[in-house]
Amino acid sequence: MKIKNYRWIIVTLLFTGTVINYLDRQVIGLLKPTLEVKFNWSETDFAALMSAFSFAYAIGLLISGKFIDKVGTKIGYSVAVVAWSVAGMAHAAAKSVVGFGIARASLGIGEAGNFPAAVKAVSEWFPRKERALATGIFNSGTAVGSVVALILVPVIMQSYGWKGVFMITGALGFVWLAFWLVLYEIPSRQKRLTKEELLYIESDKDDVAGSVDSKRSISWFKLFALPQTWAVITGKLLIDPIFWFFGIWLPSYFSAAFNLNLKVISPELMIIYAATTVGSIAGGYFSSALIKKGWPTLRARKGVLFFVAVLELILMIAIANFVTDKWVAVGLISIAVAVHQAWATNVFTMASDMFPKEVVSSVVGIAGMSGAVGGILFPLLVGVILDVYKTGGNLTGGYNLIFTICGITYLIAWIIIHFLTKDSRKVTKLTI
Repeated sequence: MKIKNYRWIIVTLLFTGTVINYLDRQVIGLLKPTLEVKFNWSETDFAALMSAFSFAYAIGLLISGKFIDKVGTKIGYSVAVVAWSVAGMAHAAAKSVVGFGIARASLGIGEAGNFPAAVKAVSEWFPRKERALATGIFNSGTAVGSVVALILVPVIMQSYGWKGVFMITGALGFVWLAFWLVLYEIPSRQKRLTKEELLYIESDKDDVAGSVDSKRSISWFKLFALPQTWAVITGKLLIDPIFWFFGIWLPSYFSAAFNLNLKVISPELMIIYAATTVGSIAGGYFSSALIKKGWPTLRARKGVLFFVAVLELILMIAIANFVTDKWVAVGLISIAVAVHQAWATNVFTMASDMFPKEVVSSVVGIAGMSGAVGGILFPLLVGVILDVYKTGGNLTGGYNLIFTICGITYLIAWIIIHFLTKDSRKVTKLTI
């Protein structure tokens, strides 16, 4: 049976997969109060578990991109989901810090495959004028997954305990996998796709000079010699750590600045995390709309990134210097994280714009790994700053300095990306 607009079914699959991905990684944080009592964890023990995930995630991004480019999106994404679902369920069998550490590292390796596979799927199923919107939709699953975790984990915990939480949330990946295996195939092989939609999807595949010889393999190492690769790396390396900062330290910031009670579910934090959904989709829609109006593809992406950089600078300075009310802080930070997701959406889409489909996952994996490394290093700077200001009795001032640094970083990242992509030609000829 032929289905019109089948490509949006694919986006729904990618969105749902991303929701499950982020749901699974959030579980241990929500169960922390229970697990640290049961297993007598120290804060250092828990930090070690987070580091195990982060290091494994960085390595996994580097490996998974190349793997997915080699075996294809359908198989590559399937392997990733199986790996992270099994790892998620394996937490239920852990009995020590080492056991949980192995489970967390395994989860990091598996979950790393989500974004390289999803971006590659978008490049296969969407013409350039719709890729940012499609990317924004699936990327919004990161926020939805976090919010779902806030709701679902306590419900499961009450009925089935902490082991049940890991088992049930981990099993969701296998439910998704059944739909993926049935519904996904590249457009040229998808029998449910109408001829008209296939022509539309492939309408701009020859809109750049040159062509990709699909019979030749593109060297993974040669990707590092390309300025386009470093542009995507910059967009992740410098900016991803800011989002990780928001995810890790926002509760502490609100506690320090506004005496927020962290022992109960916070509507303030739920509002902020939910706002990222809006930014992810809106950022994709904005650049896609510019392309439909006739803007060159790369110019549209960079135009949105410039808007984000300027707005983030204004927002961060305002948060650091003028906010004294909790709900004003919630409003401004909600806008900031939403706008950040617009940045993430367009950086991901730039990879599919500038590189042939054969290496999109590899580039996204390299860039994602860079972002993960930044996410490991930036907290060290944050910790030093906060310790200095805490010693001086002004912890809030430390957060204000970090907000200012974050705002300036967006503009620095945009300038670097702009100069690295002044030659906007797509990569089309690379061989071993």
